[in-house]
Amino acid sequence: MINEAALAQAAKDGDLNAFNRLILEYQDMAYNVAYRLLSDPDGASDALQEAVISAYRSLQQYRGGSFKAWLLRMVTNKCYDELRRRKRRPTVPLEPFDPESEEELENPSWLADESPSTEEQIEEMDLEKAVQDCINHLPDEFRAVVVLVDLQAMDYQEASDAIGKPLGTIKSRLARARLKLRDCLQRFGELLPSMFRLEEEETR
Repeated sequence: MINEAALAQAAKDGDLNAFNRLILEYQDMAYNVAYRLLSDPDGASDALQEAVISAYRSLQQYRGGSFKAWLLRMVTNKCYDELRRRKRRPTVPLEPFDPESEEELENPSWLADESPSTEEQIEEMDLEKAVQDCINHLPDEFRAVVVLVDLQAMDYQEASDAIGKPLGTIKSRLARARLKLRDCLQRFGELLPSMFRLEEEETR
């Protein structure tokens, strides 16, 4: 475990090595967040790089607290900028999820999970693709909360700091986002764990 507070203060005092240690500590999580928000590995890498540059240039504006949340706020802001740019200049529309498609079956390394069989690995990748498809269709502000809290396991306060919104807003957005995700995932019911499907059937 790193001493985040000490490293952050050292970085603020001009210690580049301290800043680099902090970035190395959180870069995987930051990339994951960017990837989930943008659903594009190249875009995620660009957003992370821009966020790191912004963070370094803005170190004197860091006022303490969670450096991780402060960095992730930079990342989410860069992703928001990119999402707004895409809406102004749309490119290729999102393709509907096709579990039979062989494209994009390769799981990103940070999502890799050892499975006892190839069949189970493919099922997991199909489920992952379904989840990402539903995340992609969430409003941007909902998407960010789901990614930070449900996928990156941040607590509400960290997510609040990272997004720059009050706790009440975080909780409200998360609740609404989860409902939207649940409804969306019903399209892929055969891919969901059996316990989830049973719960859904009982609520009908």
